Amino acid sequence: EVQLVQSGGGLVQTGGSLRLSCAASGFTLDDYVISWFRQAPGKGREGISCFSFKTGTTYYTNSAKGRFTISSNNAKTTVYLQMNSLQSEDTAVYYCAAVMDGLGFFTETATACPSENDYWGQGTQVTVST
Repeated sequence: EVQLVQSGGGLVQTGGSLRLSCAASGFTLDDYVISWFRQAPGKGREGISCFSFKTGTTYYTNSAKGRFTISSNNAKTTVYLQMNSLQSEDTAVYYCAAVMDGLGFFTETATACPSENDYWGQGTQVTVST
């Protein structure tokens, strides 16, 4: 079975940290771009960070840069999003997603995370409060 299973999330105070996990089941991620999306209340999904295992390219939105870090385990089966200095505007449902990019088209010239993805995680709620 091929799927992405998310864990982490929860309720934290402003300035706190959370670590989200996205585990690939049934495949490895070495030929994929993995993205973290979020959907805040009343808003659409926003790709905030992504990483290409093929090219090593990382991308962060301005709001995520310097606060969030995307990483993976050595087996290339799990992707993490470390979120520090969380703010109320970070409150959202967070999703991971994966799209195959075996030829390495996702490079440092990327201006956004891939909008089309082959697999999606189930989402996890992140709530930041005082």
